[in-house]
Amino acid sequence: MFQGLIDFDSAVPVSESAIQDVLFERGLYWASGRAGLVDLVAAHKWFNLAALKGRPDAIAMRREVAEQMTEVEIATAQRDARAWMTVH
Repeated sequence: MFQGLIDFDSAVPVSESAIQDVLFERGLYWASGRAGLVDLVAAHKWFNLAALKGRPDAIAMRREVAEQMTEVEIATAQRDARAWMTVH
């Protein structure tokens, strides 16, 4: 739990592209297997969300991942992305 103080006078705003960058990074994380496990469904989900938030290179990455997935896996990733969007 955070127990410090936030210095609002020196705080800087988060850039508009920050969320799409974070979402794209999550896609890379799962597509590359950095955790020791490649999860194409999760990668597709995060690339899809990054693309929806305006990250243009996420579209190509999502397409590349989708080429290695079944239709059921793609549908699962899309469902997961929609669920994420309803919460966030």
